[in-house]
Amino acid sequence: MAQADTHPTAARFRALVEQGDLDALEELFTPEVRLYSPVKFTPFEGRPMVLGLFGVLLRTFDDFRYVGAYAGEAQTSVDGTEAESNVLLFRTSVNGKEIHGIDLLHFDEDGRIKEFTVMVRPQSAVLALGQAVHEGLVEAGLAPASL
Repeated sequence: MAQADTHPTAARFRALVEQGDLDALEELFTPEVRLYSPVKFTPFEGRPMVLGLFGVLLRTFDDFRYVGAYAGEAQTSVDGTEAESNVLLFRTSVNGKEIHGIDLLHFDEDGRIKEFTVMVRPQSAVLALGQAVHEGLVEAGLAPASL
């Protein structure tokens, strides 16, 4: 896949996720980063929580791979301003459920990720992902055992 128009931070993010290098991801996020997930109504907020979530995701996904990318601008949820953005398309599976998804990354003026939205399909995969992520967050001490 050509990445000619991909933001440098998105290209680095993609490489680090594919390598499973959680420690190196920290520098790519703003301290107040927000991650909007398909399995939780409110966003995950702040670098520690988002990194904790990525730790869970890296342990949960089977055969995670990015399969495409798009670059452009989009309005952010945080403040409604236009921000340089990239969409990374991915494929993976969780507990035998095939998942197709996108990661939508919005960058701040310094090139760090300030907002991150994940969308996945089909609904059965969303449900499987939600259960697996919740179990991983509880195990990591990042969420209470009951919803």
